[in-house]
Amino acid sequence: MVLFRHSKLLNRNLILLKNHDKIKDAFHVKFMSSDAVESVNIKLSNDSTFTLSTGKYARFTSGSVVASMGNTSVMTTVVRKNVPCDDTVIPLTVNYRQKASAIGRIPTNFLRREIGYTDHEILISRIIDRSLRPLFHPEYCYETQIVCNLLATDGINNPDVLCINAASAALSISDIPWNGPVAAVRVGLIDNAYVINPSKRELQQSKLNLVLSCLSKNLIVMIEGTANEILEPDLRKAIKVGAKECQTIIESITQLQKQIAKPKLEIVKHSESNNDVKTFVRNFAEDKLRTIFNCHSYNKVSRDDAVSNLRDTMLKSITNRDSEFIKNATKAFSEITKETFRSVIFETDKRCDGRNLDELRNIECQINLFEPLHGSAFFQRGQTQVLCTVTLDSIENSLKLDTMSMLSSGVKEKNFFLHYEFPPYAVNETGKLTGIDRREIGHGALAEKGLQAIIPKDYPFTIRLTSEVLESNGSSSMASICGGSLALIDAGVPILSPVAGVAMGLISNPTTQLTDEDYKILTDISGIEDHFGDMDFKIAGTKKGFTALQVDIKVPGIPSKVAMKTIEKAHVAKNRIIAIMNTTLSSVPPNNEKTNKPVIDTIEIPVHQRGKFLGVGGINLKNIFYETGVNIYSEDNITFSIFAPNQNAMDETKNMINEILEKKVEPVLTFGDIYTAKITEIRETGVMVILYPNMIPTLLPNSQLDQRKIHHPSVLGLNVGDEIKVKYFGRDPVNGHIRLSRKVLQGPIFFEKDYNTVEN
Repeated sequence: MVLFRHSKLLNRNLILLKNHDKIKDAFHVKFMSSDAVESVNIKLSNDSTFTLSTGKYARFTSGSVVASMGNTSVMTTVVRKNVPCDDTVIPLTVNYRQKASAIGRIPTNFLRREIGYTDHEILISRIIDRSLRPLFHPEYCYETQIVCNLLATDGINNPDVLCINAASAALSISDIPWNGPVAAVRVGLIDNAYVINPSKRELQQSKLNLVLSCLSKNLIVMIEGTANEILEPDLRKAIKVGAKECQTIIESITQLQKQIAKPKLEIVKHSESNNDVKTFVRNFAEDKLRTIFNCHSYNKVSRDDAVSNLRDTMLKSITNRDSEFIKNATKAFSEITKETFRSVIFETDKRCDGRNLDELRNIECQINLFEPLHGSAFFQRGQTQVLCTVTLDSIENSLKLDTMSMLSSGVKEKNFFLHYEFPPYAVNETGKLTGIDRREIGHGALAEKGLQAIIPKDYPFTIRLTSEVLESNGSSSMASICGGSLALIDAGVPILSPVAGVAMGLISNPTTQLTDEDYKILTDISGIEDHFGDMDFKIAGTKKGFTALQVDIKVPGIPSKVAMKTIEKAHVAKNRIIAIMNTTLSSVPPNNEKTNKPVIDTIEIPVHQRGKFLGVGGINLKNIFYETGVNIYSEDNITFSIFAPNQNAMDETKNMINEILEKKVEPVLTFGDIYTAKITEIRETGVMVILYPNMIPTLLPNSQLDQRKIHHPSVLGLNVGDEIKVKYFGRDPVNGHIRLSRKVLQGPIFFEKDYNTVEN
């Protein structure tokens, strides 16, 4: 029955295809060249090679490309819906998926399958999205999904750069209108030499880990990087080297596109009626908007309210119009608001809050807010404020990564991690307080990268830094870096220098070639400048150099000279912020040591006392933890590490340990002497005996009870409480147990005068 239904449906579709030329042509376009297998080999300047191939897998998609480097392969597919949607933003979804099968493993969860998305997958998805989204036409309105599947990984080559290039090639050969291709490379700095697409092992020695996405003519689309206090000239050169290398990849993707690309979908342009609507909105609102943006007394809330009230007034004036006119008027109002905001900056060289282009917002810092915390800091810049707290714990509580993320990043566990929280009240909204979205994961990862370089490699504690955004008007991730470094210093973490972060913006004229008069770089952007601007360039570092950067471009690329100029201005702004932070730190008393700071220590327990120290089933260590909160871990046979939340807990723990090990002075036992032993327990393997009171019973095995071979002590008539004579042969060098024998005393050489009685 199911087969019959499918056959009937197929016949009906074939009839439709024969009768409707438009549907037939669409079908032909959709699947043309589906059997053609094409590939290009791309050789980079460092003699590394990777391959892009298409036409073999996932041929029902709009575009499908497999990218391979070494034994790492990624398949990227692009699919769009045929019906347009009404989204105000480009309806693009990017999903990167790593699977355990790619490394020959089975997932360790209960279902033994991939569930949910890891932070690593989300971060790579965001990198791909930010590399592709700026190149879509603003009026493109077809829901589009890009899926990047990790097919295989060799643990040497990183898949993230391959995903960007594969997605670029898939979009280029698809029927989706797109202003690509874009290319991506990773740049490392090892022994003062720039390395293109370094391996994971090479990255461990690299001072820089920079992912760069570029268009032709060295236009930059996306930058994501972390560094170990790299100097400004070195960072600039790395960007130039990466942009130049991208041109080779772009040429190869363009060649592939010319060979098998499908005809692009035509985007419907605005009708003349829409132009009439825009003229009406401009006449109604432009002058009023200009007045709002020139009024420097507004803050975020009052300015947003003023713009919102103006829009509502406009909509009330056209309630007699049809719904299509009202819909287009709402869209036109947003466009004219953006145009007016940008034009005011060009005309006045002033921003809506009255600042000059390179002026910082007012900054307020404070540390040691809450005495019970290990470290705390408050950082406010303009109307953005964050509360950062530091928790120090034992190194055993470091963050363990999942297997795939471990192989992808080369890191098994992290003893420093940052959690970024953005509750809805930070922007005067309501919403869920549970769970985290992609934005929070991305912002937290960026802030963590900015601070990672200053954390001592051999720091004996695990550090959890939390940053909760209390107010947000732009650049909350950079505020998290500033507040986070202050909280680390307050917690006593020995960092060499505080780290500051700043977000840079751009307002440009898209109709020109971006001469110096055609763009304005904004220092320390606010939320509205991020929303209406062309770039969000987040950069962080110490006074010496840079530690992290992330660049989001909202236009089809910016020239390298704009990026270089932005880095130069960001360096100046960063140092000014650090100076303000140092002023706050200098006001703190030099000997402001926290009494609740965790402490660690080690203790040596002789092997023969290990059992008494641990207790049955480790009960002594459990009791110590329950009573004091102190964790004790074994480092080797005789050494134990003690982690205490504070010095008082450490002192209490040491007293408990002394009580456990406290006993009367043990008598000195002489090797070869004979002693009287008392039986405390009968076992199948022998008898447990003690030589003196308070001694931990030790086993006298059956093999040493009698010269005859016995299988149970009962055959000798031994009972609990009996006293027997034994000879002492010292302690076992491996486990520390006492070695005794009764068997050697059963012979003609034994004399009564040879034995001793051990007293207390």
